Amino acid sequence: MTDCNRITVSRQELERLFSLYHDRQWVHPDPLEFLYLYREKRDREIVGLIASSLAYGRVAQILKSVSAVLEKMGSSPSDFVLTSSDSRLEKTFVGFKHRFSTEKDLVNLLRGAGSVCGHYGSLYDCFMEAYRDRQDTVHEALCFLVSELRKASGGAANSLLPFPERGSACKRLHLFLRWMVREDCVDPGGWRDVSPRKLIVPLDTHMQRICSQLHMTARKQGDLKTAMEITYAFRKLAPEDPVKYDFVLTRLGIRKDCDPGDLF
Repeated sequence: MTDCNRITVSRQELERLFSLYHDRQWVHPDPLEFLYLYREKRDREIVGLIASSLAYGRVAQILKSVSAVLEKMGSSPSDFVLTSSDSRLEKTFVGFKHRFSTEKDLVNLLRGAGSVCGHYGSLYDCFMEAYRDRQDTVHEALCFLVSELRKASGGAANSLLPFPERGSACKRLHLFLRWMVREDCVDPGGWRDVSPRKLIVPLDTHMQRICSQLHMTARKQGDLKTAMEITYAFRKLAPEDPVKYDFVLTRLGIRKDCDPGDLF
């Protein structure tokens, strides 16, 4: 583990950055913005799953792909996944492509979401089946949710739905959980019985580079072990909300009008 005494940023410095950039005016361009369009938690979690699953590649293409999917789902994405047959899903999304994700990947994701919601009532209720207060992180509950989402397609490989138990950072899944669990002017929340303290940092190359510069990790692999090391470092600074600064730190790589000099 990283020696947290060597971390080269203070909570005060991160709070200053938080005060500058933690606001909805800084969200665009980010797939998170689609969640603001839905008032119902049951719709928002389906939108969050779709938006986070497609959150890889160029941001302009991400927004285009998410928008194209949601436009076909009508005003209630949760109703759509609950009532759509396999044939309807396949017909609706025929020809879909997002980088190396295909219509089959998308259909299997939505089929899984519909199956989970039909059986448990919501993605949240499924997640809570495996969530326990004694657990240190959300990892176990996330593994259970993903396994249930995969059941409807027989556990087939899916570029939109990685296996958390295999040790990858699963950045997109942890981004989804950040959106669902944290609740403030940026993250819409709704999963109120899940403690933000248990969240794991959504780790990508940009976040890993920043955290390496801040001496939160010396690891080179962008895997779960590195994500956990960085998460524990943030817990030293913000014990009850270690993912609090994820949004503002990623603005430095997404928004051209954000100044990296505000931190470094």
